[in-house]
Amino acid sequence: MKPVVASVPEINGDAAQAVEGWAAKRARLETYFDRTAFDAWAALTSDAPVSKIRATVRAGRDEMRALLLSWLPADLTGRRLLDAGCGTGMLAIEAARRGAEVVGIDVSEQLVSTGRERLPDDVRGRITLMSGDMLDPALGQFDHIVSMDVLIHYEADQIAEACAQLAGRARESLLFTFAPGTPLLRTARAIGQFFPKSDRSPSIIPVGHGYLKARMSRVEGARLGRDARVSRGFYTSHAQEVLTR
Repeated sequence: MKPVVASVPEINGDAAQAVEGWAAKRARLETYFDRTAFDAWAALTSDAPVSKIRATVRAGRDEMRALLLSWLPADLTGRRLLDAGCGTGMLAIEAARRGAEVVGIDVSEQLVSTGRERLPDDVRGRITLMSGDMLDPALGQFDHIVSMDVLIHYEADQIAEACAQLAGRARESLLFTFAPGTPLLRTARAIGQFFPKSDRSPSIIPVGHGYLKARMSRVEGARLGRDARVSRGFYTSHAQEVLTR
């Protein structure tokens, strides 16, 4: 299959500046998930009791994970899948149970370590969890790539650039989520700017779906597929399918 590449300068942008911006944000996310909020995320990705607010986030994430999995083949035997931003590996486990050989990668070494400890015996041989950069080309080619609630922290142009790279390594499909530009999310982001920097989590950046689709439509060799939004209490995320076959 012809590699999928960004076909216009606007997506490619200035390479050095794009790399620096991505690396800086990635470092901040790594610090947040490994040092500031590890306990909260470890609990959120388990069945441990959580607050009512976090319970809505857990429910929303569960629904989004189920949606993304429903867009993958029911039988993944013989297919290789990248869980880009795997956290503790909840999506990776379900994909492996369908027969996929799964590589899960995340910026947080602690979440990955927790995920390894939690791996059920029936999928241990089909899942590799590691910490690192999901855009690392050394990871190789995959039949399907799924990135759930990772790109919500990035600007639209960075999302388009990241998705162009990921689509180029996906033989069949790329599934990703982003924070939709709803009035509620934009208001919450604006209010968050008034909190002390030490109290802020990494900013969720609302993105206009129309703008993002226009940018993604310029990626050679890929076409947009299904999209759907999940909103549950304090959780709002939008899924987009990109077909590469």
